[in-house]
Amino acid sequence: MDLSNLKPAEGSVKNQGKRIGRGQGSGKGGTATKGHKGAKSRSGYAKKVGFEGGQMPLQRRVPKFGFTNVNRVEYQGINLDTLQQLVDDKKIKDTVDFEVFFSNRLASKNDLVKILGRGELKAKLKVSAHKFTASAKAAIEAAGGEVVTL
Repeated sequence: MDLSNLKPAEGSVKNQGKRIGRGQGSGKGGTATKGHKGAKSRSGYAKKVGFEGGQMPLQRRVPKFGFTNVNRVEYQGINLDTLQQLVDDKKIKDTVDFEVFFSNRLASKNDLVKILGRGELKAKLKVSAHKFTASAKAAIEAAGGEVVTL
């Protein structure tokens, strides 16, 4: 074995690719299969996200639309059936507060929580949250529970 007959181990190389840009004798020298001139032939070329070959890109053709209220307050909604499921799984007993929502991954630490009225609640719970819908409040109180607004 010497430098003239070295080759990789059997099965270690999937396919011998084109050896590009290794001189004129290789047949793939010169432009190294990149063609002549233009952005794609240059070193350091990277296509911009959304670039459409110079055509006006979609995100610039489509008009700006609507209005975003900077003062909007987003709440993480939690339904009554979710609370009932927690009771059934014996994860909560009588009080439900933000720590319970956080520990059960129903809300993240900076979320505001709103209790929504889907499903029915059979358990008597003291529920603490930032907001309640009227139907959720009525259902909790109907089950003998208590509503605490944070």
